[in-house]
Amino acid sequence: MKKEAKKQIYDLLKTIDASNEGFVRDVFKTEPEFQDSPDVVIENPALKSNAPEPEETIPTAERSSKTAVATAPEPAPASAHSGLTLQALTQKILNCSRCELCNGRKSIVAGAGVPEPEVLVIGDTPDYEADLQGIPAVGKMGELLDKMLIAIKLDRKTNCYITNLIKCRPPQDREPSAQEKDSCFSFLEAQIKVLKPKMILCMGRIAAQTLLDSDEPMANMHGKFYEYNKTPVMVTYHPNALLKNAELKKPAWEDLKEFRRKLDELEN
Repeated sequence: MKKEAKKQIYDLLKTIDASNEGFVRDVFKTEPEFQDSPDVVIENPALKSNAPEPEETIPTAERSSKTAVATAPEPAPASAHSGLTLQALTQKILNCSRCELCNGRKSIVAGAGVPEPEVLVIGDTPDYEADLQGIPAVGKMGELLDKMLIAIKLDRKTNCYITNLIKCRPPQDREPSAQEKDSCFSFLEAQIKVLKPKMILCMGRIAAQTLLDSDEPMANMHGKFYEYNKTPVMVTYHPNALLKNAELKKPAWEDLKEFRRKLDELEN
């Protein structure tokens, strides 16, 4: 096979994968160096003497090349999905039916906020109110979150984007299964790539453990800085946890102050 045909097949696979995932994955970021493959001709001695001569003699390598060019689909430009917009990504999320959560949801909660945020806030899963309205962090929990963010000069209307690890509410607010996490994670990964936040505030055990591939308890993770693809990440308690246990408000406030200090440091 000629290297040109190999590249066409590679570009086609890259385009299909990007369409499925919503962005160009790292595995397709570096294009391999294609080389011509040697031609292999297998002759049947029993048929050789009776084989008719072709009307036009074309070298084997040239015939292979012509066949490949004639039958291979025209590849899309390499950058066709690398410039994925937030709007297009959100539409992909809203059309999702990857797992069983699509059967019981009232809405898909893709996210809300500004398209070029300083901070991406990631929660665990949509709750009852979010499922009804299709908007993350609403109701009493949303009011508390907004107060927490405003206290450190952040706001979903000016410099934040809020989303969840899971985009559909699990029945009775149960913990999402491993398959449900896997189904949604590529959407979160794509959101991070598209939004390009300066920092990530990860609120809740489920989101933190999944994003950071950790099994540490929240008591150990909160207040610490991590990295996700070179983006600083802080883990803190989810607003729902603070509503259930007021004793967590003080450590959560200390986490937020440290988060603001780090953000100021990056901005300066």
